[in-house]
Amino acid sequence: MPGKNPCLNPLASRKQLLIAESELNRAHLVQEWRAISGEVHALAIRARTISSIVSVGASLVAGLAALRRKNSAPAEKPSWLQFILKGAGQVSALWLAFRAQTRYQKEK
Repeated sequence: MPGKNPCLNPLASRKQLLIAESELNRAHLVQEWRAISGEVHALAIRARTISSIVSVGASLVAGLAALRRKNSAPAEKPSWLQFILKGAGQVSALWLAFRAQTRYQKEK
């Protein structure tokens, strides 16, 4: 009958109360999870931006250091180890700049 409430024993009423509380907790958890995931996404975007700025700065510093070394280079011929290290530094600077540019284009 729609208008009457049947009498519930204490265990059945306690069970319904726990189910309702569980649903409220579940909804609250979903809401908090969405808020946290939004904050993590915003933090990731900031980290990418900072990474791009740092990589551009690193490539700029590497370029300036290379120019400075070129102007004040001694007449002595560098060893093969110095040559490899210098090439690796230039490759890493280019790689960081390229990676930052591709990440920036993916964000747009």
